Amino acid sequence: MSIRTFVADYGDAVQAAALVDLLDAYARDPAGGGTPLDAAVREGLPAALAARPQAFSVLAFDGDTPVGLINCIEGFSTFACKPLVNVHDVVVLPSHRGQRVAQQMFALVEQEARKRGACKLTLEVLSGNAPALRSYEREGFIGYQLDPAFGHAIFLQKKL
Repeated sequence: MSIRTFVADYGDAVQAAALVDLLDAYARDPAGGGTPLDAAVREGLPAALAARPQAFSVLAFDGDTPVGLINCIEGFSTFACKPLVNVHDVVVLPSHRGQRVAQQMFALVEQEARKRGACKLTLEVLSGNAPALRSYEREGFIGYQLDPAFGHAIFLQKKL
């Protein structure tokens, strides 16, 4: 296996198509909600990401075949007064799971985050996704808490 990882160029047609196809594969998976991406999302996502300097994506290719994707969005930690990088999507195609593709992509995500002066990486994961949890723990991710008396962080959302 010869996996090549790199920061995506949203303006490159091959890389943009790979990003959309990989994200769609994730969206169709039960862990991603089980629903394909809307056509407008498929068409507009690369340009929308390119318009946001705080966004970056890492792609993994096995030869000419795209097999992995991590989308990241830079945020800001007020407690550290530094940027942080939220790992928003992690995708590894079933054919390449268990081969440490995510590990290779995370190494590049961390390198890019450090280059941006980020103080930490954050991510959300569904509690029932045990393989992903194990992968993230191997990468050094841990549950977030400040004072144990207040418990651990819980991710919430409100759709608009």
